[in-house]
Amino acid sequence: MSEPKRIPQHVAIIMDGNGRWAGLHGKERYEGHAAGVEPVRASLRAAVRWGVKYLTLYAFSTENWGRPAGEVSALMELFCRSVVNETPELKRQGVRIAMIGDRSRFPEKVRSYLARAERETVGGERLTLILALNYSSRSEIVRAVRRIAARAAAGEIAPGEIGEETLSAALDTAPWPDPDLVVRTSGEQRLSNFLLWQSSYAELWFPEVLWPDFTEADFDRAMEEYARRDRRFGLVK
Repeated sequence: MSEPKRIPQHVAIIMDGNGRWAGLHGKERYEGHAAGVEPVRASLRAAVRWGVKYLTLYAFSTENWGRPAGEVSALMELFCRSVVNETPELKRQGVRIAMIGDRSRFPEKVRSYLARAERETVGGERLTLILALNYSSRSEIVRAVRRIAARAAAGEIAPGEIGEETLSAALDTAPWPDPDLVVRTSGEQRLSNFLLWQSSYAELWFPEVLWPDFTEADFDRAMEEYARRDRRFGLVK
């Protein structure tokens, strides 16, 4: 299990269950989101320990804008506070922060903090933490197709030259490899518009644990589950 090929290079997590956790504990929904910060820290510690190079967290989907205004506002404040508080330690640990999704809809305060965190951690080489914020995989694919179409209209690329690599290079995730393992907590078994193109050959794992209760031991179990999988990519071994 210590063989490099048995450790995923890129792990992506759908952090689900904050609201249900809050309900089970008689708390407000925003308290569930706040409780989800420690599992992020735990996942980062475990990812570094295992030698994972990329960790993508689905933090805020485009659909989340439809939640109650108070909950959205609390999430925005949580983003700002977490980025400010965590960036110095992430920088010391060699973690680089990056973002995918459309940040234009966020308040200026949130955009400013995110941009500063990206700048201050740009030299991190131990692990890249990719935050999916205001992210929708379908929207990402549409934006990529529009960029490719514009190139074709400008004569930069012929339609017959467009292939899978062309689309992959136009996605938000172009700088990084596709995820090897996608984890969704809370027992729900769906991708919910997350990395649909990129997860074509990813291993999927759906633990029952709610996100605020996710620990380093749970991350370890994900790594152990991945190590047990036989990844053939459509081939015969």
